[in-house]
This record gives sequence, structure tokens and C-alpha cells, in this order.
Amino acid sequence: MTIGAVNSGIRLALTTVVEHKMRSFLTVLGVIIGTGAVIGVGSIIAGLDGAITGLFRSWGPNTVIVMKTMAMGHATREERSRRPLTLENARAVADRCPSVEHVSPYLLPSDGMRRARYKGNDYYGVQMGGTEEGYAFGGATMKYGRFFTDTENSHHMPVVVIGEDIQKRLLPTEDPVGKWIDVDGHEFEVVGVMDRPPTQIPGTDDARILIPYFTMRKLFPNAQEHIIIAIAYTGKVDQAEDEVRSVLRLERRVPFSAPDNFTITTAEQMIEQFHSVTATVALVMVILSSIGLLVGGIGVMNIMLVSVTERTREIGIRKAVGARKSDIILQFLTEAVVLTAMGGLIGLALGWIISLAAGLVFPNLPTAVPLWAAAAGVGVSVGVGLFFGIWPAGRAARLDPVEALRYE
Repeated sequence: MTIGAVNSGIRLALTTVVEHKMRSFLTVLGVIIGTGAVIGVGSIIAGLDGAITGLFRSWGPNTVIVMKTMAMGHATREERSRRPLTLENARAVADRCPSVEHVSPYLLPSDGMRRARYKGNDYYGVQMGGTEEGYAFGGATMKYGRFFTDTENSHHMPVVVIGEDIQKRLLPTEDPVGKWIDVDGHEFEVVGVMDRPPTQIPGTDDARILIPYFTMRKLFPNAQEHIIIAIAYTGKVDQAEDEVRSVLRLERRVPFSAPDNFTITTAEQMIEQFHSVTATVALVMVILSSIGLLVGGIGVMNIMLVSVTERTREIGIRKAVGARKSDIILQFLTEAVVLTAMGGLIGLALGWIISLAAGLVFPNLPTAVPLWAAAAGVGVSVGVGLFFGIWPAGRAARLDPVEALRYE
């Protein structure tokens, strides 16, 4: 096997592709679809993974979050029966956890669609919560105005801090600070607009509406569900997590041998959980995409067998002038690999287009074709050519030269 022989095989393969354009395209269509799916979906998964990771980390590397349950709509019976977290639980964490710098209760309203309105402009589905000034230490930065103060909280003041997308919908051309908006029938003065988190779940808005904790307790007396947001001192997240767990178990009278009746997590833990989900999705993607590659490989094998039949006389002549079996095998394997590699490159372009389209549909999704997806797509397409080209190449090499010369 020499470089000259490989170059000759590549030129011959390209000549065959040019002479039979449509046949070659249909042959590798499955490879194109499979490779494009691997690369396109891989870029979307990588972008989504980056967006969610950034969203969790935007809470701050020192943030410890406590909830009644993380299962949301899929909570077990035991989780649904848990007592809600309380303001007293948050105060106990603040008083008795030396590794915790700031603690904020976050009061969630009762179920229902929330609406904000300003001069005929409506925003439905706002993410409403009652919290305290310490919430801002978790990484919330202000685009306009300021965050509300503990004084406004203790005096039950009707002030509100809103998310960037709510401001753009309700007050797109006005200075929002000092304006009064209606939230579920209650009037609030806007004192600040929060910056959109550095990264956000693609396709979603920054629909936060935050009001002082005690104001919410006054105006929404049915609200009971709490989240506790604890900000640890730098480098003490693990100690803070252990302290918060110990304090809450005592506060909620959890028996020594019983599991927690609350869920405590950090941004890094949530990132790890999400990575396990994306890994599973990536595995399913590879399995589904392999179906297209399998179909493409069968097509390549079929067309190479047809090519062997069409070029039987040519093979006989080559053998008659001294070509070895290895030369014939190299020729047909090279043709198969060139064919599938071209399909892989077209699939790479298709995957890039899918990634670009996803980025246009979801502007917040940082899609990009990851190097591993591009390398895997092209590498697998070449592997398909090698695997499915072995039988046709072997069949061509086994032809008897005398019989091949007689073939018409």
C-alpha cells in the first residue's frame, strides 16, 4: 500500500461520484441525515447545557437553596405531605449557621396565573415572589433603580422590583422607576428593574416580580410555600450546607434515623443533576442517529456491489497486468470511504444549518457546533464506509481474472 495507490484510488472514486451524481447522493443520503442529526442535535444539547449551567451558576457559587421538594409536579405522596418551610426556619438558619453570610426567605404565591398591567399593556404568567433585601446578594444586579430595602419590607411598603422582559413589555418607552403597576389587582411602585440573568433557559423571559416579604404576606395571605436562599461565605459552601441541614432537622423535629423532610441543594449539585440528564439525551440521540447511518451504510454496500458487477471486466484487466488482491481491496475501500466522507461533510453542513436555525428561533440559546460532535460525525461516516465497504471490496478481490475478462 503506497501513497500513490491511495491518491489514485481517491481520484478514481471522485471521478465515479462526478459521473453518477444522483446515484451517489441517494446512496449516502442516510449518512448525511445521520451525521447532520448528530451534529445538529449535539450543538443544541451543548448550547442548552451551557445555558442551564450558566443559569444555575448565576445564582452564585456560594448559594445554598432549600425547598420542600425539588420534584415539582412529580412529587411523591411523602413529598406532597411535607410541611412547608417557614419564615421561622429561615430566621433559625440566619441565627445559628456561622458559615452563612445572608439568608432570604422567598415566599411563593398560591397556584394560579399571575398578571401584571400598566396602561393597557398586560403580561401574563409573571414569576412572583416575596423576599428580602438579602436576595440581591445572590447575584441580582440592577438595570434601573435599586432593590427594595429592609425598611420597606418591615413597613409593608407596596414597592416592586421587576424583571427586564416585564419592563420591556409594560414600559418599553418610559422610565420605569417611580411608575405604579397593577399586579393581580394590587398597585405597586416600581423601584428597580433587574438585569436579565447572564444566561437563561432558552425561549423563556425574565418574568420575575419581587415584592417585600411582609408586603406579600399582607396582600396574599394564602401564600404559604417558602424557599430559603442562603448565601455562604466564600469557600464555606459545604460547611454551610451541613449547618443548614442540621438546623432545619432540629427546627422541623426530624427523627435521627429519618430522612430529611426538605430538599437542600447548591448550584453545582443542580448542574451535576442536569448533566446526567443531558448525557442520557445525548445517548438516545446517538442511538437514533445510528439508524440513519445504518441505512446509509447498507446503501453504500449495495451500490458498491453494483459497482463491482459493472466493473468486473476492469478488475480482470487490472489483475491480468499484475494487480494484487490488496490493490483491488484498497481501490474499492477507498471509493467507499470517499463516498461516505463526502456524505459526512455534507451532513456537517446540514448540522451547522440546524444549529444556526435553532439559534435564530431561540436567541438565548448559545448554539455552536461542538468539536466532539463534528469529529464524531465525520469519523463515524468514514467508519461506515470502511465497515460496509469490506464485503464488496473482498468480493472484487476474489474474482477470477480469466472469468472477469470474459464478462460482458
